[in-house]
Amino acid sequence: MHVVLRFLLKPSNHILLLVLLSIAFSLHSCDNGESSQKTSKENLTSHEKMLALLAKIREEVNSPNNIYASEARLAYYDDAKQSALNFETQMQLAMKKAMTLLEFGDEEKAVAFMENILNTSLKYPNARKGALDALGLAYLRLGERTNCINNHNADACIMPIQGDGIYPIQDPTRKAINTFQRLLRDDDPNNMDAIWLLNVAYMSIGEYPDRVPKEWLIPGLNEQGVVKVKPFTEIATDLGLAVKNRSGGVIVDDFDNDGYLDIINSAWGMDDPLHFFKNNGDGTFTDRSEESGLAPFTGGLNMVQADYNNDGWVDFLVLRGAWQGVSGFGKQPNSLFRNNGDGTFTDVTFDTGILSLMPTQTATWNDFNRDGWLDLFIGNETAPVGEKYPCELYINNQDGTFTNVAPGTNLSIQEFVKAVVSADYDKDGWPDIFISTLNGPKILLHNKGVSGPGVAFENVSANAGFAKDTSHTFPTGFFDYDNDGWLDLFLCKYDFDKDLSYYMAEEALKPQAERSGKMMIYRNNQDGTFKDVSKKVGFDKSVFGMAVNFGDIDNDGYLDLYCSTGNPSYKSIIPNKLYKNMNGKKFADVTVSARVGNIQKGHAVSFADLNNNGDLDIFVDYGGAYRGDYYHSALYLNPGQSDNNWISIQLEGTKSNRSAIGAKITLKVSDNAGKRTIYREMNSGASFGCSPLRAQIGIGKAQIIEEITVQWPSGINTIKLNNIQPNQMIRIKEGVEGFMEIPLKNIVFKKLDGSIPMCAPLKGALNE
Repeated sequence: MHVVLRFLLKPSNHILLLVLLSIAFSLHSCDNGESSQKTSKENLTSHEKMLALLAKIREEVNSPNNIYASEARLAYYDDAKQSALNFETQMQLAMKKAMTLLEFGDEEKAVAFMENILNTSLKYPNARKGALDALGLAYLRLGERTNCINNHNADACIMPIQGDGIYPIQDPTRKAINTFQRLLRDDDPNNMDAIWLLNVAYMSIGEYPDRVPKEWLIPGLNEQGVVKVKPFTEIATDLGLAVKNRSGGVIVDDFDNDGYLDIINSAWGMDDPLHFFKNNGDGTFTDRSEESGLAPFTGGLNMVQADYNNDGWVDFLVLRGAWQGVSGFGKQPNSLFRNNGDGTFTDVTFDTGILSLMPTQTATWNDFNRDGWLDLFIGNETAPVGEKYPCELYINNQDGTFTNVAPGTNLSIQEFVKAVVSADYDKDGWPDIFISTLNGPKILLHNKGVSGPGVAFENVSANAGFAKDTSHTFPTGFFDYDNDGWLDLFLCKYDFDKDLSYYMAEEALKPQAERSGKMMIYRNNQDGTFKDVSKKVGFDKSVFGMAVNFGDIDNDGYLDLYCSTGNPSYKSIIPNKLYKNMNGKKFADVTVSARVGNIQKGHAVSFADLNNNGDLDIFVDYGGAYRGDYYHSALYLNPGQSDNNWISIQLEGTKSNRSAIGAKITLKVSDNAGKRTIYREMNSGASFGCSPLRAQIGIGKAQIIEEITVQWPSGINTIKLNNIQPNQMIRIKEGVEGFMEIPLKNIVFKKLDGSIPMCAPLKGALNE
């Protein structure tokens, strides 16, 4: 066991664990919460059973065998050092404890430990190099803690760091600079990680690029690029929404049916509670986590929403256990929360029949058998070693329960699944499934159009053009990037064996090097096949996306995208990315000018018009995997990029599922460029983070929408509306002629003290 721990707890091997997944722990057992106390639990509700099960798992994961359980690992090192037999072993244990202190969030103790290690190791060159490297990182993180976290503001940790983001307390960061320079000068002059982190450190104290030694300068980190957009303003702290989370999910949607968009977010730790923020419609939000019944529930790397029971209220699913299956700690339950329609939620996982104990962070809702009720596909993570965790497809029984029909079929896929999405890529009326995996295969499942519980899918990956690319991939999403009416596919590669700081420096200093972690777009050829056009559209840079979502930030009718980046390593300090769609031809990196390039770990992303002014804002959940790597979630307020027009469409299915997931919307407009058609398929976006289940569509300079066509998922009804005024929200109900205007007022956001932050102007107002 100690050999395994030495490998897993060595900082340089954390990434290898996640990517190569080559170490298996002794798997611990975790039953469904009923076996040991069956009699006493028979009378518990589903809600109570889940709380009991989560409490049990919370105790089990607090183990030194769990690389993310910092507190338990610290105790292990305290015990282990007593039995150390020689100097080398003592030094190794001391370094591991110092790194664990950093991961635990006690940077000051970590620095003290590492300073002592450095002084002890000065006579040992190999040990000295590692000690300098770790000490520089610890000082850098202490600077982040002191400034970006403890003294958080709207500019904090946004790259290029400027304005109020410049650290007022600079001593820890200056010590990091001195330590990295000492490492580069005396021990390791080509250390790419140190070079990248050195430049970031200088930037954080306002001395980039002028004071960076020329031999280690990475030029251009503060350049805006050719294409520019107006800067967004980060206002989550002003509104009381800046939850300090670890890796987690977010849903922005209207959970109380008042027309205003609320926010639910999660974090993956089993001691991290769910948060629910109600939009009051007056510029403020209220934290209703306790009143809603959600606060006692913990964990959740991702969430996906849908009205699973067709009662008109948005429900949601919490996904747990991802990344932890190989170590035996991934046997965690998902939670299905029913919206009670009174501001509260009930966990109905046990009652609905979807309880399983498998590691996952990804699922997709769709009506796969077209019976008018939403089904659920869950992608689970099976590592190359250890226990198998097959994917699941739960068919809705139309009575509040589900049946898993995947066993014994080709849907029971056993791969390391990181993302699943569903949509009708071939326009035959039946939703299909795409699966992105960390071990290589990219799986396209074509829905063969079978009604009832006996759904059938065909694996068409090879014929569709995905067989040749065996790169590891993470986030994915269907979106029609070029507005030709056919859904294309986004992917982001997640191949690496070094810290991401290395790749950022290498890309800047060695342009000839092969790029890792690039984004990809597969264009739909309209014949069942796809073509990789990534290079053609300008995706040739390292990104290392963990999440992506799509939204039209300037209402030109083309979907832009925000990509959250990172991995668990503390050295992986790289900016999250915003790309503007250039008329369906190319994508331009506008991160710097938009002021949205936070360098903290990025996770779930949602595009949503939270203040009803017609411009999509961006909500991002930030924070790393370790207890000490939490960070504030962010709401980037769109200032209004143009005077383009738009329409917001809310659909209500009757014969189709109530959420109208899978409905196809077509708009026909005319402007100075002539006639054009804009397409959308109703869903919550991509695979990590959820936008509202309403379609907000930009129409450019068009003054009127000549035609709106809705093809409902039922396949029975199609509706056409003519000559619709833009810049409003409308509701269209299946089977009902015409539409209903939804009168919502523009919102002027207010700080917690009642004052007004810098906000987007009120333009294109909805009816008051």
